[in-house]
Formats: sequence, structure tokens, C-alpha cells
Amino acid sequence: MCAALLTTAVGLVMAGCDSHKIQTLDTAAMADLIGKPDTVIIDTRDDSLYNGFHDQGAPRGGHLPGAGQFTTAWLDYIAPDKFESFAAGKGITRDKRVVFYDSNPDNLERVSAEFASRGYKVDIYKDYLAWAADSSRPLESFPNYTLAVSPQWLDRLMKGGKPESYDNDQYMLFEVSWGPLEKSNAYMQHIVGAYHFDTDWIENAPVWNLSDPKVIEANLLKNGITAGKTIVLYSDNQLAALRVLWALKWAGVKDVRFLNGGLRGWVDAGLPTETKANTPEPAESFGVKIPANPQIDISLPAEAQALQKEGLKLISNRSWDEYTGKVSGYDYIPGKGEPKGAIWGFAGTDSSNMADYYDPDNTLRNPNEIFALWKGQGIEKGDRLAFYCGTGWRAGVPWFMTQLAGWPTTYIYDGGWNAWQMDSVFPVQKGAPDGMSKPDAFNDFGKVHRQGASCKS
Repeated sequence: MCAALLTTAVGLVMAGCDSHKIQTLDTAAMADLIGKPDTVIIDTRDDSLYNGFHDQGAPRGGHLPGAGQFTTAWLDYIAPDKFESFAAGKGITRDKRVVFYDSNPDNLERVSAEFASRGYKVDIYKDYLAWAADSSRPLESFPNYTLAVSPQWLDRLMKGGKPESYDNDQYMLFEVSWGPLEKSNAYMQHIVGAYHFDTDWIENAPVWNLSDPKVIEANLLKNGITAGKTIVLYSDNQLAALRVLWALKWAGVKDVRFLNGGLRGWVDAGLPTETKANTPEPAESFGVKIPANPQIDISLPAEAQALQKEGLKLISNRSWDEYTGKVSGYDYIPGKGEPKGAIWGFAGTDSSNMADYYDPDNTLRNPNEIFALWKGQGIEKGDRLAFYCGTGWRAGVPWFMTQLAGWPTTYIYDGGWNAWQMDSVFPVQKGAPDGMSKPDAFNDFGKVHRQGASCKS
């Protein structure tokens, strides 16, 4: 680092490589900068605090109005040659003043020094907690931020505490992956006390749609899951956990949470794992009739097509090569292309991931960044949106983000491309509409994994 610490009459100042000195702003100065076009305000805290959880017991949670996000932990993952372009994707450029804020002074010093050493014009704000305590100061948050929880939230719950937003007396934690417990590599090392959830419990071949409600109910009861328990899900690949979260919401579980960052985030937080298998106690009654929320599922192509004619937008979350018909994406799906009229909603490199939606530390990307990308595709809040992919897993990621943000009319078209291509009666599009080029996701941080304690090292 080339940033140096200086002491002045007005407080701590850090000097970067250029002539700009890092100033510590007071609350009045911070407030004056909100909305200024030449200033970028960046929250360096973790997702749960940015989204809305209350920081260190503050009476309110969320982020400063218009603030972007650059979590300090990302510094461990970004490839050096990708740093500048990745930062630019967050709006952080050398021609603008960048103000970082955090409630953790060590994290704030680290990220601000990193940017200052690279020649960015950096200032810092240390009094987020005072801002949150002052009801006259505006904060923004996602209406349903409690759906995505941090390792620290889960750790407190497992130790018998009452973390924010938890008012139940029964919870269960599941690692989610495909296949029975004895064949699940992802369950070989798991969070202490976690049970295994086989995705076959809620879906079946050949379409891989949701199974018959009676089958799902029997599988849930066998594994102790009822509508009244708080169910926390995580997976090695976010797709599996979010697929099951959607299915449990459809079934009627009232309180389902997603552990953002999964096992990697848990281990990086220094929290314990185990290798022994845990067996849940069966339950006798689910508590509601399944499905309690059928409205979030569009099952088959005929229904999707009929709703398209009424204004529904079908949003493809398949890779660009799948969307343009170069590949089908699956060895068991012969057809190539997309449902006619489908809009590309960003995705991943292939059918196994949603890389455009992930941050460098394996957490979910800031929904506001995704919504900005969607706007360029003609996808807006208030639209009727049905997300789909090949067989349903990838669609759970964007659907979940709309739930965090409280978007009222979003669904998953469960049949996806797999069901659509099975019947030639349904029209197909191939190639990018109007010859469009692949839109930039502004999310290339390189192929770097954190060194050290992470189970992903």
C-alpha cells in the first residue's frame, strides 16, 4: 500500500498516491454529498447490513440513499488485473470522488487505503451508526431483507439466541443438493447440526417440474418440515437452495431463509463444521394444504403462452449461448432456442451457474445492480415477470431477488425451455432478437479464490 496515515487538526487523514488526501467526513458533510453527480457513495459492509438488518443494535437498518456496495471481503478475491474494470462496474472511477462508509473502522481503513493506493479520490465516513440512530436521516432497505441471512445471524440462532426478525421457537437447517444423503458430496462437510435436503424430494423427471403435492408433503413430513417451522437453507451452489426455497414457499412454509454465501461464508467467518450425518425427526402434520401459494408457479408452456398474450414477460436466465440457440445447455434436452418473445435476463457461463448474479465472495450480487441491468432489457418493477431457465434451478435466483425487493408480480415458469421444446406447437426463437449483442453484466472479477481457511480454497 502507498497510502500513508497523517494526523491533522481536524482528525485522521490518509494520503493516497496522488495529491488527494483522504478526509474523514462528519454527518453534515456526508448528507450534503448525497445525490451529487460527481460523488459515488459506497457501503463496504456485508450484504445483510446493506439490505436492511440492523447494524450493532441500531434502531434502523439499511444503506445511505443511493449508496452502492463494495464489501471489504471482496478484496481477497478480485484478480489484480480485473480490479479497475470491476470497480468501474460499481460506478467507482478515478474521475469521481468516492466516499466509503462502514461501522467497522478496520474494514473501512482497509478498503479506502486500497483504493487510495490505486489513485482514486477517496474520503471516508465513520458515523453510520449515528446516522442510523437519527430518524431524520434517510435510509434505504429492501422490504423483505430478512429472507437472506448472514452466518452471524445463523450462529446466534443456533446458540439459542433471538436474532433480528426471528420470533419462532422451532427451526431447522438444511444443506441442499441433488441426490440421497449417502451420495451427496456437498454434505460430506456441513454446518454443525445441518440436515441434508435432496432436491428430488420436490421435483421429478423428465420435465423436472414440481412433484405432486401429496408426494412433496410426504417427503417434507418425513424430514420434519412443517409450515410453522423456520427453515434455513444453504447450498454449495446457490441454485439448489433457492430452488427449494421457492418450492417451500409454494408449499406454504411461512418462514424460509437463505444463508447468503453458503458454507464458504460460514467457514470464512470461523464457524464450525462437521462430517457426521444428522437425521431429522419426522413430523405428523404439515399445517396447511399444499400448495398454499400456487400463484407463484406457472407450471407448463400452455399457461405461460396464454399469459404472454396478456402481457406477461418471459425472462430467460439461461447462458447467452443457450439464449441465442447455439447450444441446448443439457445433454438430455435436444432442442435449441427459446420460447418466442423471451427476454434475456442475464445468467452465467453455462447451465450450472448464474455468475452474473454472484459477488466475488460467493454471496448474491446487490439486487439494485441487477435491476439496473434489467432496465436496459426493458424489465421493470411492476411488470408481470416469469423467470425460467432449462429446468427451473437458475430461475430461482432472480425470483428471489425480486422477493427481497418486494416486487409484487413475479413468478417462476417451472417448465422452462425443457417443457417448451418437447412440443412443436410452441413457437421458438433462435438468435439474438434484432441482432443485439450480448449485454455487459459489469461483473468480471476474474477466477480468483481466497487463500486460507475457506473450504473453497
